[in-house]
Amino acid sequence: MNEIFKQQVWEISKLIPKGRVSSYGAIAKAVGFPNHSRHVGKAMGGCPKDVPAHRVISSSGTLSVPEFQERLEAEGIEIENFRIKNFKKLFWNPLEEL
Repeated sequence: MNEIFKQQVWEISKLIPKGRVSSYGAIAKAVGFPNHSRHVGKAMGGCPKDVPAHRVISSSGTLSVPEFQERLEAEGIEIENFRIKNFKKLFWNPLEEL
């Protein structure tokens, strides 16, 4: 994974509005690599503090990092059994919303 890819992932992720979530796959598509959702996850693992990594989750609405639950709930997102309630309503698709 190269630095340009990471920077693109981080820049798109910074645009996710507070109280909304996106997925690794949606971010991968937005940066032009639709089959690289795992690489997005790896890039998020080492992201700077100003990147809201807690807003990037699996495409099923499940939290991949349980520690992010508190941050998401602080933004008004309801979570039950590590799953986002109203996931489809809260989902931010960069290809449609940018």
